[in-house]
Amino acid sequence: MHNPYLQQLSEEWLIEATIDDMQQLMEEGKLTSRHLVLMYIDRIARIDKDGAKINSVLEINPDALQIAEALDAERKQTGPRGPLHGIPVLLKDNIDTHDKMHTSAGSVALANHIAAEDSYVAKQLRQAGAVILGKANMTEWANFMTEGMPSGYSSRGGQVLNPYNQDSEYFIGGSSSGSGASVAANLAAVAVGTETSGSIISPASQNSVVGIKPTIGLISRTGIIPIAHSQDTAGPIARTVTDAAILLGALAGIDDQDPVTATSKGQSHTDYTQFLDANGLQGARIGVVTAMYDQLSEEEVALMRSAVDALRAGGAHVIDDVEIPSYKENWGYDVLVYEFKPDLNHYLSNLGPNVPVHSLADVIAYNNEHADVALKYGQTILEKSQATSGTLTEAEYINNRERDIYLSTEQGIDYALSEHQLDALLFPANWGSGIACKAGYPQLTVPGGYTDHKGPLGITFVAGAFSEPTLIKLGYAFEQATKHRVAPKL
Repeated sequence: MHNPYLQQLSEEWLIEATIDDMQQLMEEGKLTSRHLVLMYIDRIARIDKDGAKINSVLEINPDALQIAEALDAERKQTGPRGPLHGIPVLLKDNIDTHDKMHTSAGSVALANHIAAEDSYVAKQLRQAGAVILGKANMTEWANFMTEGMPSGYSSRGGQVLNPYNQDSEYFIGGSSSGSGASVAANLAAVAVGTETSGSIISPASQNSVVGIKPTIGLISRTGIIPIAHSQDTAGPIARTVTDAAILLGALAGIDDQDPVTATSKGQSHTDYTQFLDANGLQGARIGVVTAMYDQLSEEEVALMRSAVDALRAGGAHVIDDVEIPSYKENWGYDVLVYEFKPDLNHYLSNLGPNVPVHSLADVIAYNNEHADVALKYGQTILEKSQATSGTLTEAEYINNRERDIYLSTEQGIDYALSEHQLDALLFPANWGSGIACKAGYPQLTVPGGYTDHKGPLGITFVAGAFSEPTLIKLGYAFEQATKHRVAPKL
């Protein structure tokens, strides 16, 4: 190392370092992207694969160092492209990258699959100057393979552990478990996860980090191994609301290959940091469905009440006992079962001949033939989806889709927001994810404290379509007022 300052940069500096911290040192010539990559891959080797053995990172990008070096040279010649220039980012293993890394959704059936082209998400990150550091482990097939599979487990990658207590029963959250755990353990600056119902919000909450599940249509789904087109989306996972907002701005955009992104025209932003406001709680109206407290532990209820106190201290009007008429409905996942088959068949049909599966039927057959490694927990959901027609013409699918839309909006979130003139609803962890995801609405979770028996708990804000600016404002103000996040001791 020719720069003596780099020799003085200890691992302690990297712990909890923000994107702004990194950019400031790179601008001052005291840090390079290359050195950042080296520091992170060193931590991955010592903590993720040895030591604590969190098992959150599936593979490292072989080109990461050279990409970082090229971005360092570009910075010297023309300056940084933006706030993500030279910043290492991990991607969930269901997001395509056209490089030397694989995209497998955690399945051994796709263990050798290398995408023919980048996903829209990967393209956006590369254009922003980010370094795609590697792929994060995940719950296999985004937790849509079978009943009873532990969150964070995949046949290809094994089990992800919670960095806050690797020897306990602390839930890791799913299915973006590797993305959440890696960011919590400071193995990357930020990560990208995906969510169909709770898969960003849950691991963010369980790992005491920030997660944003965006409005359906804000981020393109092109090149992401799917579950269901009505609910799938990618989204940021970060240690701070500021970093999550930076990443969200890079990911958002209109993609001709994904028609739902046209709905975001005029409602998306390239810079979400403009909505960061430490006084953002002042005058905000936030509703709490306190009926859910009956299903929480005493520690969780105490943290929720503490969060409400912090909101009120920040100037928010918190309305207790807000009613969501459909809250106690029997919410099923039948819509996802029907959509999974045609969506996955379309994705797999475009894969090359080196991949042994090109349909859901092929996946099921492959798993049966390799049951010793592929079927530790079975594949009941895959089989249930395969039994559908794949045409989305069944009355059960159509009726359930209409029911989901009506109950999640007119008798759900829209009703509650309108009835009480609310800016947002407040939920613990991912308790509101089912209804928000069926509506296609955004959520943002922020660290809310810690329990002895279950570990971290996130405080989650939910509002209507394309309300990300409001959620970022509220989440940032809450974060700045409470500063709950504490790095895990590894």
